[in-house]
Amino acid sequence: MKAQTIMPLLKAIGPLAGLVFAWGLFAFLAGSDFTSLGNARLMLLQAAVVGTAAVGATIIIITGGIDLSVGSTIALGTVITALLLQAGFSPAVAAIGAIGIALVVGVVIAGLVVGQAGKIAALAIAALFASAIGQSAGLTAGLITFFAGGIFLWRMASAWVPRLELVPFVVTLALWGTLRGLAKGVADNQGVYPENTGWLGNLMVSGDTTLAPGVWILFLVSAAFAALLRWTPLGRHFFAVGSNQEAARLCGIRVNKVKLLAYVLGVGCAGIAALLQFSFLSMGDPTTAEGYELRVIAAVVIGGASLSGGEGSILGTLIGALIMVIVDNGCTKMGLENWVQDVVTGGIILAAVLVDRARHLKT
Repeated sequence: MKAQTIMPLLKAIGPLAGLVFAWGLFAFLAGSDFTSLGNARLMLLQAAVVGTAAVGATIIIITGGIDLSVGSTIALGTVITALLLQAGFSPAVAAIGAIGIALVVGVVIAGLVVGQAGKIAALAIAALFASAIGQSAGLTAGLITFFAGGIFLWRMASAWVPRLELVPFVVTLALWGTLRGLAKGVADNQGVYPENTGWLGNLMVSGDTTLAPGVWILFLVSAAFAALLRWTPLGRHFFAVGSNQEAARLCGIRVNKVKLLAYVLGVGCAGIAALLQFSFLSMGDPTTAEGYELRVIAAVVIGGASLSGGEGSILGTLIGALIMVIVDNGCTKMGLENWVQDVVTGGIILAAVLVDRARHLKT
């Protein structure tokens, strides 16, 4: 009975208590350098990229999935953005390109997870042929080739390729390397520096008394996803699939469709995070965002989500992201070396996982 009483309370106030404790600890140890208003704005800015990606990852983890390729997706997004700007396209087109490539990655992950590897391969083959024909015969011929070839190969895959559902961990681990390599290849193993970044270059610039647009983007994305989870049938379906996939299927929920939407929306947030990262760097960097996978997952887990699925909240994820930033910022203000920050961060992640396991103990 004691565990049954403590664990729900821990779930409700644990992340917030952790945030207050972390802030209070570094406020005491680091002093006014840490507690200044300017540093508070800086920490919100530092949380924008990881926080935005973590909001999307929350939905993926709630459905029982995981995404280890988020850092590579962000890197690829910055490169695509920079290349489009360098080619003379408008910032709006560059932004659509970065988010679009992230949505494609989400579709690929979901397709492999729900057993549609054959169809994903069919579309990839059609795209390769269409690209080759488009370069030699023009855009129209390439589009016709893609749609005609894609439909034909899609039907062939539906008829002849068996459904092979793959584990999300393995799929996203493979894409972690694939997307990172693709980013390096497209960028020719170097940074891409567009001459004019337009408004994309100002997303992470804050004023003396105002927050950067990137922070407001984080808040808007968070509010939209929180509303989705709380007040829509799709949000309830995310939780149902993560809690018990078979029970959800018996209740009439289209599990594969829910997983597809979870990955598309979740990885789409990585595309938005890529725009913020590009703005922060003012360049496309194929090596950026290394290690962000663990930071994103840590923010979600610290915020109270369960890696088993079926639990999580956007507010908790934001709190988790802020805790991570407070630890990094506080250690920096105290002059601690990077390895100390890594040890502290690892300890926080381990503690969060232990708390998650403790909450699920049956008494």
